[in-house]
Amino acid sequence: MGVSLSRAAQWTTARSGTGKLELTPLNTSLLNEILHFVEQFSSQHPQEAEHVFKEPLQWSTTLVASDFKTDYDISDSDVRSHEKDSEGRPLLQLSPPTVYVRSFSQLSKFVHLADDKKLEELRACLEENRRPIVNILGPSFATLLEKEGTHTDELSLIGKVEEDNQGKDSEVKVRLFLLLQNMDTQLLSKCLKEISEQVRLDPTAVKKEVELLRRFCNEGETRVLKSVRYTSDFEFSNGCHAPPWRQVHGEMCYLVIEPCDTETLYITCSTAGAFLNGGIKQDGEESGYEGTSIMYQDLVTLLNSRSPHFAENINKQDFAVQELPSTQKIQHVESVDAEEQGQPQRSCEQQEKNVHEKAGQQHTPNKAGGKKKYEPYTRWKNLGLVSPCGKAEGKNLSKSSGKEKSGEIQKKKLGAKSKMKAEFSVSSLPGRLSSQKIRNPAGAVPADVFSESSSESEEEEEQPERRPESNTDLPSEYWQIQKLVKYLKGGDQTATVLTLCAMMDFNLMQETCQLAIRDVGGLEVLINLLDTDEVKCKIGSLKILRKISHNVQIRRTIVDMGGLQSIVKILDSPDKDLKALAAETIANVARFRRARRTVRQHGGIKKLVKLLECVPNLANLTANQVKDVEVARCGALALWSCSKSTKNKEAIRKAEGIPLLGCLLKSPHESMLIPVVGTLQECASEESYRIAIQKEGMIKDLVKNLSSNNDELQMHCASAIFKCAEDEQTRVLVYKYKGLQPLVSLLSKADNKQLLAAATGAIWKCSISVENVAKLQEYKALDTLVGLLSHQPEEVLVNVVGALGEFAQIPANKATIRKCGGIKLLVNLLTGTNQALLVNVTKAVGACATDKDNMAIIDQLDGVRLVWSLLKNPSADVQSSAAWALCPCIENAKDAGEMVRSLVGGLELIVNLLKSANNEVLASICAAISKIAKDKENLAVLTDHGVVLLLAKLTNTTDDRLRRHLAEAISHCCMWGSNRASFGEAGAVASLVRYLKSKERPVHQSTAMALYQLSKDPNNCITMHEKGVVKPLIHFIGSEDEMLQEASAGCVRNIRLLALANTKARLFL
Repeated sequence: MGVSLSRAAQWTTARSGTGKLELTPLNTSLLNEILHFVEQFSSQHPQEAEHVFKEPLQWSTTLVASDFKTDYDISDSDVRSHEKDSEGRPLLQLSPPTVYVRSFSQLSKFVHLADDKKLEELRACLEENRRPIVNILGPSFATLLEKEGTHTDELSLIGKVEEDNQGKDSEVKVRLFLLLQNMDTQLLSKCLKEISEQVRLDPTAVKKEVELLRRFCNEGETRVLKSVRYTSDFEFSNGCHAPPWRQVHGEMCYLVIEPCDTETLYITCSTAGAFLNGGIKQDGEESGYEGTSIMYQDLVTLLNSRSPHFAENINKQDFAVQELPSTQKIQHVESVDAEEQGQPQRSCEQQEKNVHEKAGQQHTPNKAGGKKKYEPYTRWKNLGLVSPCGKAEGKNLSKSSGKEKSGEIQKKKLGAKSKMKAEFSVSSLPGRLSSQKIRNPAGAVPADVFSESSSESEEEEEQPERRPESNTDLPSEYWQIQKLVKYLKGGDQTATVLTLCAMMDFNLMQETCQLAIRDVGGLEVLINLLDTDEVKCKIGSLKILRKISHNVQIRRTIVDMGGLQSIVKILDSPDKDLKALAAETIANVARFRRARRTVRQHGGIKKLVKLLECVPNLANLTANQVKDVEVARCGALALWSCSKSTKNKEAIRKAEGIPLLGCLLKSPHESMLIPVVGTLQECASEESYRIAIQKEGMIKDLVKNLSSNNDELQMHCASAIFKCAEDEQTRVLVYKYKGLQPLVSLLSKADNKQLLAAATGAIWKCSISVENVAKLQEYKALDTLVGLLSHQPEEVLVNVVGALGEFAQIPANKATIRKCGGIKLLVNLLTGTNQALLVNVTKAVGACATDKDNMAIIDQLDGVRLVWSLLKNPSADVQSSAAWALCPCIENAKDAGEMVRSLVGGLELIVNLLKSANNEVLASICAAISKIAKDKENLAVLTDHGVVLLLAKLTNTTDDRLRRHLAEAISHCCMWGSNRASFGEAGAVASLVRYLKSKERPVHQSTAMALYQLSKDPNNCITMHEKGVVKPLIHFIGSEDEMLQEASAGCVRNIRLLALANTKARLFL
């Protein structure tokens, strides 16, 4: 009834109030045992049964006054027992719906009166009295007994109680306690026996079962389920999909399964089996975890009971002969926070013994079954959820210093333990873990604060830890550091500072040393030292955290423990050394999304921007100014890490960080410039930053630093120009400040791929301006770029090919690319899979194809077929770029008609792309059709594939770019058979007339040409006249564009001729 309730019973998680006992076979077995104990207690132990409880057991009962018989005073709905305690209070009192019981004798009678409701009453009693021993014996007595351990005999306990003046009935109390303790031991033994015989699920078993079920979600006769999916596709290193705060309940994943014959099932898979939950539809939901059904052995058993269609058809499939999920027996895990659960705490020696025994078992293969045993999830260990107890810690606690300051430091350090207990409460249950949900140290935060940019990726995915196979593989430094951490936990102020200095003598950049600090609980101590008032201790702690935070696992643990909040607070410190160390530590920790979000939420961005205020450009700096410069450098480093978040970029801008960064950009020190330029190039992806960089005059400084001797600085400057040169004004400024020559000179550093990618990217964007292309040619940039088309990573090739596409807009450069062998290299790149690269390659090939000599080489290398095949690419950008490239290829090919017909299925593919929802794809395909339709045979094939109706359906568009090429395609498609009449019947004519209201001159030209061709059909002329086409066409006849003039005049002429013919016909009639 005491320890068994916390260790063995399975409880639900309650968001408010107390949890409930789950409806599991194990809990039912426990309740039956406790019920038997209570029923027999009065007859077997009459003296102990009369003992009056310290506090009554009280709960909500379903019994009413009529259920009670003799020995009770009944008044209306209230009931009182005849038996009373020394103060005259009844030992049983019913005040509906609450009942109060003060002795085992009355509890036993109450259970007998409950009859068939006795099990429900006992359940309610235990749920509302989670620590019954405290109610029965009192908290002070229970604590006194717990201090004596579990093996103290009755006489010694009685003697101890009498010494502490606990009363005359101390002997009865002790015997009662021993009876309850013995009952607990029996309950635990029984539970362990049952659990050891149960077959439990593990993540691997569940994953295999899900994979097998997914095979039967196909369409057809073999379909038994519609779909099977996880609520979250993210998989932790231990194979679970459930978040860590639910994994501690033994839950592994949540599934949404759609049967063919019933409503959608929301299922939880745990180590105990599978059950229906309250409806968890996606990861992150805070409700629905509670079970709504009984526990099933596995998923198939659950589905058999819920879906008749599944049960009927699954036996017909080959499911039975498939590889079945492996199951294994999981031993009971004993890891419980005794103080929180109200039970005697085991000694540290016993806990350490259990930990070492389990560690040995985890590395020993299961000889009987040959199946793998899974270790507890590593992050639980990191957070202190499963941790051994250090013997030295308890000894050191009793030797605290009498000094005020050292006492404060020690209190702060020891606060790590209490802090972890406040945030995490862990209980070992049979085959599963349970705990309270992990609290957010920052409190409740609005949901929108947690959203990040969709383009922002998580730099560090969950990484499995590399652990030595045994303790013998660990170097001596590991054990030496662990000893130092133990001294750190219990020492006074002087010892703490000396210990921190000793720890810094080790190579803290070595992973073994980093993990040694974490494994023994050193991170908690270091983080809590940050909350002391001793500057030396803070500096020592930050120096260590700054180094070990290079480790991915450790920086995640720092955030999990709430350490980042403490570091952000230090940014307000008046001590400059402290601020610099804190900022540099933030720079290391904030390399993943959650850490960056935490910095922003706690005001860290404003504080970091404030650190940038200094005077870095003076010739002679005072010692204080030197410190200011170092603080600013560290602040820039931290902002660089934080700027990978879109919301943080906006926060930096709002905090007036851009002018300060511009000021620091003039610094002569490379160590300052690298983080500053790094931050700027990271933020330059936002248009607001690009505009600000121009206005603050930073382009000049970026160009200046391109000539630096530091490759990293050059790379960041080039990258910043790459992003900023999207804007025309930036390209003008780069030209003005003579930045093109340094960029071309960087192309010689081909060994540094990151620098090369940044330089080629900057050249690509700068070459969008024609005047920049001419200047770049003076530095022989084109020849160098062609030479980079082979044996380079894709990020370099994308930029190189993009630049060549811009260079090829000038006719003279097309010949240069051909002479340098660039055509063949470009065609070879058409077989790649990188979408960005394919977009740029097709653009470059299309630009080069406008030269007939180049086109001959492209055709010879089968380049047209390769470009055409890219129309099948799933990317709309690749499709449109390929279609645009086909236009000059078809126009300049020697025998274009035959070339197109030789591509099997090519024309059908072109026509089908007219069904695309992307306007850019539609415009490019229409442009390609206008070139293809110049060949009569190809036009006939296009017509057979239904090109007329598809083009007619597009005429309602308002996109002028699409209108232009659509009208042009219609004008060429009118040249075959009855296509003119078909366009009219499909309603294309009336829509084309509206195109004449467009403000774009090219739209007018192509529309006039289309109307001219369509006007050769009499019915179309009538429609045009009705829609008022004559007036705008007469206006266009006066245009300076000859093609527009002729087409407009021709259309008006055809309409007039039809009108004259009608007049003559009426006259002769």
